[in-house]
Amino acid sequence: HVQLVESGGGSVQAGGSLRLSCAASGYSTCVGWFRQAPGKAREGVASIYTGSTNTNYAESVKGRFSIAKDNANHTLYLQMNSLKPEDTATYYCAADIRPLGLRQTYGYWGKGTQVTV
Repeated sequence: HVQLVESGGGSVQAGGSLRLSCAASGYSTCVGWFRQAPGKAREGVASIYTGSTNTNYAESVKGRFSIAKDNANHTLYLQMNSLKPEDTATYYCAADIRPLGLRQTYGYWGKGTQVTV
């Protein structure tokens, strides 16, 4: 069983930066960040495999967001730079033992943290 707790959300002006954190317990192969804006479908933002540095990013965030992991401290990060109003959403951390990349079928999800730009 994996438990995930996000933190680091908040309000920021356009062009600003935020770093999200996700504290994880339990074993997983792949972890990722997803987001959902009001009235819109949830979308994958970035993912990384816990045993490597392979990453995947949504086209809309490439060059602005960076996903990283600290395996020793079981923490996942999402560094978000050059934030835009369209980045406003609730951001969720997800984990699974399968190599899912940005697919939505992760088995474990956090409760989310709000980002407002």
